[in-house]
Amino acid sequence: MGKANPVKKSTGPTLSSVKAPKGKSKSGRVWKSEKQRASTVRKHKRDTFQKKQELRELKKSVKEQSRAIVEQKKTEQQQKRDREAENKRRKEENAKKSEIVQVIRNTSKLKRMKKKQLRQVETRDTTVVEKSA
Repeated sequence: MGKANPVKKSTGPTLSSVKAPKGKSKSGRVWKSEKQRASTVRKHKRDTFQKKQELRELKKSVKEQSRAIVEQKKTEQQQKRDREAENKRRKEENAKKSEIVQVIRNTSKLKRMKKKQLRQVETRDTTVVEKSA
């Protein structure tokens, strides 16, 4: 018949394997990237049992650490509240001790007092008398 055409073996890249350089898209949206087809996207391989165990241990340790941090914050806040309450109580005690008190034995004085003066009058328990040494 005729001569057989010898098949050329090329060592360089073929047309199908070379990708043309991407320029500006037709829409002008340069921020949009080239999408992949679902068939070319690589499927997620399942983790081994060992890897799952390591992840569980890691999660467990992280949870434990976060729980410890939260507990520490709670105790610090409680201590702060206790300190503030103690300081408030001490301040009130000191204010009581430093008060200048004048006992009104004659009640007719109260009737003669003006409104403004009566507003300043406060009643105290006279049975508890503290004397500082």
